[in-house]
Amino acid sequence: MKLKFCGAAGTTTGSQHLLEVNGQKILLDCGLYQGRRKDAYEVNCCFPYFKPEEIDSVVLSHAHIDHSGNLPNLTKSGFKGNIYASFATRDLCQIMLADSARIQEKDVAYVNKKRKRDNLPPVEPLYKEIDAELCLRQFVNMGYNRPMLIGKGVTIQFVDAGHILGSAQVVLDIEDEADGKKKRLLFSGDVGRGNNDILRDPVAVEDVDFVLMESTYGGREHELGTRADERIAEIVNRAIERGGKIIIPSFAVERTQQLLYVLHQLFEDGSIPNVPVFVDSPLAVNATEIFRLHPECFNKETYDFLFEKSDPFGFEGLTLIRSVIGSKDLNKSEGQSIIISASGMCEGGRILHHLKNGIDDPKNTILFVGYCAQNTLGWKIREGWDKVKIFGKPYPVKAHVEIMDSFSGHADHSELIDYFKAMTGPKKKVWLIHGEESRSKSFCEALREFHDGDVSVGVLGETVEF
Repeated sequence: MKLKFCGAAGTTTGSQHLLEVNGQKILLDCGLYQGRRKDAYEVNCCFPYFKPEEIDSVVLSHAHIDHSGNLPNLTKSGFKGNIYASFATRDLCQIMLADSARIQEKDVAYVNKKRKRDNLPPVEPLYKEIDAELCLRQFVNMGYNRPMLIGKGVTIQFVDAGHILGSAQVVLDIEDEADGKKKRLLFSGDVGRGNNDILRDPVAVEDVDFVLMESTYGGREHELGTRADERIAEIVNRAIERGGKIIIPSFAVERTQQLLYVLHQLFEDGSIPNVPVFVDSPLAVNATEIFRLHPECFNKETYDFLFEKSDPFGFEGLTLIRSVIGSKDLNKSEGQSIIISASGMCEGGRILHHLKNGIDDPKNTILFVGYCAQNTLGWKIREGWDKVKIFGKPYPVKAHVEIMDSFSGHADHSELIDYFKAMTGPKKKVWLIHGEESRSKSFCEALREFHDGDVSVGVLGETVEF
């Protein structure tokens, strides 16, 4: 049995891991690498570590684009097999993959204008909306804790990961013909923090032999607990006293809905004054509707809130904006407000317009509530750069910048340790992936202090046998 690290090894994006067993090739995730445009295109376009037509099946941990975003390119390039995913993951992919295609087509149109001026041939997007739609036809949906045979000697089971709606740890029970042994491999996907405002806690998996585990926050602790109502109330109240707007770059899926739930609670108990709240992201609006369709993913508090009180993601004073006209009107508005817009890393989407209009005003507050990959615009603002480029023009960063990693969907260092310890079984070999190199190495050293099994950091392009 072999495992090849085809992405998210030494970095946090482009999750792809190829399992070869019993003459079959099973791809765990098929995410987009996200970074500088040229680098990202070269990494994503051609699948350098395998041929798409040779893949037998894909198992998808969750819908985030760094885990699912290259699926339409995979199917377009010749993959014909099943894509196994949870019900909520499939529904989120329906909107997220189409949105990814639209963003790519817009980016390519912009790039091709420049290329035409330089007498260069046009480039094509990785895939188009129709490719995203065709890809969805290959999805096979599974509920949590429902084992399914997906190939010779390979049974998979999804276990709740508590990361985003529908997120799963992937448990593979394998009868390995090469040595006649039964083995249990766990692919963690992205691990949630637990005690989430909306979702259930990650479930501890039993009897694990081999572990493929994320390490996004290895060596780093979040500054607050996962329930940070008091902290966000403090930030909102201080920003309102300054007379400015609160601009929140937020991932359209999970983070936006969590923010809406928390703001709803704070408005209800009077912790913050009633100010208009705008969600300016068609994807976030659509995702919020999908959340309402999947109460099976909610923790007891949110489940009870939904059925006993009201919509957890809707309240008086909330405006959901889909149209371009509505977004432009919001940009022109002068009054105080809370604006939640995608993308969370500020690499695209309507958030760029809100930042352009508000980043140089010291009355305004920019509140980050999630992870930003290195070299993204969001990362630069978080890191305290004095000037940043938006739409190619430099802007001074004069707005107050606040960071709340407590809203992160990723477990921090201590929480990852707790997750690992809760997992039972010998855990003979552990490979750490989905982390910047320094983070993965830091977490690797921490595991070696108490775990007797073999722990190593996955290397891009490397193949391991077990």
